[in-house]
Amino acid sequence: MAPNTTPSSGNASPTASVLDAPLVSPVHPTAARRPADAITVQGENTLYTDEHITSKFYNRGADVVVQDGNRYLIKPAVTPFEFRLSARSLRLGILMLVGIGGNNGTTLVATILANRHNIAWHTKSTIQRPNYIGSLLRASTIRLGLDATGKDIYAPLSDLLPMVHPNDLVLGGWDISGVPLDAAMKRAAVLEWDLQRQVAPYMKEFGTPLPSIYYPDYIAANQEERADNVIPGNDKSFHLEQIRKDIRNFKATNNLDQVIVFWTANTERYSEIIPGVNDTAGAILSSIRNSHEEVAPSTVFAVASILEGVPFINGAPQNTFVPGVIELAEQHKSFIGGDDLKSGQTKLKSVLAEFLVNAGIKPLSIASYNHLGNNDGQNLSSQRQFRSKEISKSSVVDDMVAANHLLYKTKAEVEAEQGEHPDHIVVIKYVPAVGDSKRAIDEYYSEIMGGGRSTINIFNECEDSLLATPLILDLTILAELLTRIQYRQLVNDADVEFKPLYPVLSLLSYMLKAPLVKPGTDVVNSLSRQRNALETFLKACIGLEGSSDLLLETRIW
Repeated sequence: MAPNTTPSSGNASPTASVLDAPLVSPVHPTAARRPADAITVQGENTLYTDEHITSKFYNRGADVVVQDGNRYLIKPAVTPFEFRLSARSLRLGILMLVGIGGNNGTTLVATILANRHNIAWHTKSTIQRPNYIGSLLRASTIRLGLDATGKDIYAPLSDLLPMVHPNDLVLGGWDISGVPLDAAMKRAAVLEWDLQRQVAPYMKEFGTPLPSIYYPDYIAANQEERADNVIPGNDKSFHLEQIRKDIRNFKATNNLDQVIVFWTANTERYSEIIPGVNDTAGAILSSIRNSHEEVAPSTVFAVASILEGVPFINGAPQNTFVPGVIELAEQHKSFIGGDDLKSGQTKLKSVLAEFLVNAGIKPLSIASYNHLGNNDGQNLSSQRQFRSKEISKSSVVDDMVAANHLLYKTKAEVEAEQGEHPDHIVVIKYVPAVGDSKRAIDEYYSEIMGGGRSTINIFNECEDSLLATPLILDLTILAELLTRIQYRQLVNDADVEFKPLYPVLSLLSYMLKAPLVKPGTDVVNSLSRQRNALETFLKACIGLEGSSDLLLETRIW
């Protein structure tokens, strides 16, 4: 795809006659630009310079020893850290989407263009302003503290640290379909017609997506007719080098030093983990050279990104990050994150399951049924691709169940790998008539006091791509931010050099169904814990303590 040029301002259009006097409305609060220094901390733990924001943070935890007789010995622990954030110019960011011609890709591009040019459009009942509703960063707030009257003060989460504005993202990417983006947007049938009409000339400027990688064994056979824009041949080493070249060319053309590569293409089948094939960094590189059948297209993109030193985010459920890819990312200190966008049913499930377990109620079964009619649903109608989605959706309650041994027996008490666990069933069906409007039906069947039973049924209808698109923005902007943050642990006042964060960006977990975490550490699916972790980290980078709901000043004389 021909690279996008520097974002323009105002509402000027290269084809104004085609746009037929586009509607203009006031900028929505979620798309408004605010000063980079909207939040300034005055304290001994925070230092601002032209180049950096440096902060001291004291990580407070506890070391617990489990003794006989269900006794716990707790030793509080405090570890001092220093964070340093590069505050370099954020005039532009850059995003390359794998699957840019799909529902999510075209919706993302059109949404940014509508916000960038402030294009409003007619619906059945009103004039709709473009916005970024659904974005954690752009549409949610964070509690800063109390004012002089004792009232809570909240600020936009995006104001906490200097972040890229989504309107400034330079966009490009790959797709196995060669349909130009304006026609692909029409094919996706996600956006209102009046918006499509006005944004189409801007979409047309993107031309045809870059050719992508197509291995028929990895996606459903019903996708074959779309695959008319692929890198030729079966040589996976050649494919790897072509993707690396595309990334380098895109960076050079746009004169920028950062790219985020984001997989929003079809769900792939799971890759089999085979010793000597994909279990080590050396093995995965060798398997690509040998064009091994268990190397997925998404894995080739991930490896290409790692070797080019750019972050790669996987927005689909397959196991792109086989052990060899994670090891390769560690070796190159290149950021990776995933898996699978958590937009609707699964996000609600992580909240409701946590509520039930924390309330001392024991879920016995969770049954989830979905039907949708977009291309994602068509691809998932194939069993091997559905299995990838089933795995990512099924693990969402595991950590909450494991946290309560009063309700659920542990591994030591039952002969099961994860101990006692509620029955958890996930079903997805392809129903073309409903298009992008996904239906999700959940039943939570729980045990209550005295052997009683409680059943909660939820019906959730959502426009799938309009929920997923803001998550892509959040993941992209956060990934870019994390590339600019370094840390050092302050030990005995030693002069330790700053270093980057660990390559697996588990801080992105709030937006992901099956969060990728550092090998050997526990996965956290609790939505409240995920949000609190991210909020606490962002505050730490400006020398603030994490969120406190104690409100001690309201509970004492």
